[in-house]
Amino acid sequence: MSESASAVEIVIEFNAAFNRHDVEAMMRLTSADTVFENTNPAPDGARYSGKSAVTQFWRDFFREAPNAHIDIEEIFGNESRCVMRWRYTWGAGHIRGVDIFTLKDGLIAEKFSYVKG
Repeated sequence: MSESASAVEIVIEFNAAFNRHDVEAMMRLTSADTVFENTNPAPDGARYSGKSAVTQFWRDFFREAPNAHIDIEEIFGNESRCVMRWRYTWGAGHIRGVDIFTLKDGLIAEKFSYVKG
């Protein structure tokens, strides 16, 4: 993805890779020092720092959630920030939430996830 792409475009591409369960494509869109804050465990969620830790999280996640899918309900942002409201399904169930992304040099540097309920 080019550095001139907006954060929204990059996050949409990241979400498309998520829905394909394509961890390598997801990680190509993240910085080496990327940080991901998960929604679980409550109340603050687990924090994963660095590309290696985040990559391993996603590999484990998709192994445990083979039907994981996120539908974007709303998305907006600019060159370096993006907010995405989503609906996550895993088969019979779903939850809704929000991700807040920070981008640096055209790559996702932070993905902080929050869930309703």
